[in-house]
Amino acid sequence: MKVSRLVFQEISHRRLNFLLAVVSVAVAIACLVGAITLLKAGEIQTSQKLKDKEQVLDQQLSDKEVSLDLALKQQEEEVSQAGKKLQDAMRKITKGLGFNILVLAEDENLGEFHAQGTPTRSMPQEYVTRLANSKIVVINHLLPIVTKKITWPETGQTIILTGTRGEVPLAHRDPKKPLLDLVPKGHVVLGHHLHTSQKLKTGGTVQLLGKTFQIDKCHPERGSQDDVTAWINLGEAQEMLKMQNLVNAILALECNCATVDRIAEIRKEIASILPGTKVIERGKPALARAEARNRAKKEADAALKRAKATKKETLAQERQANQQTLEQEQQAAAGLMNDRYLLTQVLVPVAMVGSFVWIALLALGNARQRRGEIGILRAIGLRSKQVLTLFLGKALLVGVAGAILGYIAGFLIGTSDGSGTPVGDLFDPVWLIATALLAPLLSAAASWIPALLAARQDPALVLQEE
Repeated sequence: MKVSRLVFQEISHRRLNFLLAVVSVAVAIACLVGAITLLKAGEIQTSQKLKDKEQVLDQQLSDKEVSLDLALKQQEEEVSQAGKKLQDAMRKITKGLGFNILVLAEDENLGEFHAQGTPTRSMPQEYVTRLANSKIVVINHLLPIVTKKITWPETGQTIILTGTRGEVPLAHRDPKKPLLDLVPKGHVVLGHHLHTSQKLKTGGTVQLLGKTFQIDKCHPERGSQDDVTAWINLGEAQEMLKMQNLVNAILALECNCATVDRIAEIRKEIASILPGTKVIERGKPALARAEARNRAKKEADAALKRAKATKKETLAQERQANQQTLEQEQQAAAGLMNDRYLLTQVLVPVAMVGSFVWIALLALGNARQRRGEIGILRAIGLRSKQVLTLFLGKALLVGVAGAILGYIAGFLIGTSDGSGTPVGDLFDPVWLIATALLAPLLSAAASWIPALLAARQDPALVLQEE
């Protein structure tokens, strides 16, 4: 007689016992699979929420950074525009102030210069070309002149005769609008006192040192030695004053490129190019102008630097706040998952132990109910090992059936929590294999002692009692 046939007959005749055992195993497996699936769904859902939260915070930070960048760019533009307006205003002021740097011959007597108002020594005209072709950065608007206090023989007036040419551009810089216009040959520009005292008009002519000049312009009153100055072409002045190829001053305008001791830096740089010269600064308005420009630039740069520092600090604070928010979210999620783990650690063992005990009781009750049947089977030749196989075979079938039902029920429970997690992400073949092995082993272990007791029964005693 085949043991397998006896197993199926046993199941057929005692369906309720079999079903109760299967339900017991299925409940235990369903608790295990359901808990694991719910935990996995919770982990996936929590991870997704944290990821979504991080994306939201990153987007908010990105929007904040864009907003700060726009504000900073606008401020930079405002500072740049203000700087351009300031430079334009200073350029106009500079033009009004005129040249403020004088390059004189090294042997110039400054006492005589300040007393007479004009230089008394001369230097080669090529000095201005040498200066223009250098890489000098501390001055602009080079203007070579010859100037001398003379008596105007035609009128008997003491005047300052100044010969000038157009400004000499610096070779390494873009050309700038000149501060003083070129006086063409045969033309003269008269100061206020000179043209008013002689009742001269623009467009007329005047005799000067025996030469006739057309009046090119008549200046309004300036309240300085310019009012008694006559400007003519440099070449003509050199010829009239017997100073061919010589100049006695080079006028220039400081460009506000120096730092604290501006005039010392200007002197040092010019001395390295023109050793046989000396440099003086004419008038304090230039210093006030330079200081005002530097102060305005420093204030604008400081404001811009503060804005950049504020942006950096704000973004750092936002990042720190976002990090704290994420950490709080992670702690809350970890706490919730920990509670679920604790519940699982209690529920699953209880279900497993309950199922084990229930299967053991069912197997023990089944063995007692079948004592007579077992005695007869033993009497007709069924060995103890076959009896043991009969009980354990039924237990294995109970485990297989319980594993299938339990896994399906547990997985459905775990995926029906409304989290919206894809089923494919929750399915784990490892746990499917584990439950397929665990359930039969659990059922066989619970049935082992009752099966062993049934297999060891003496058939003679059993039949005698029956």
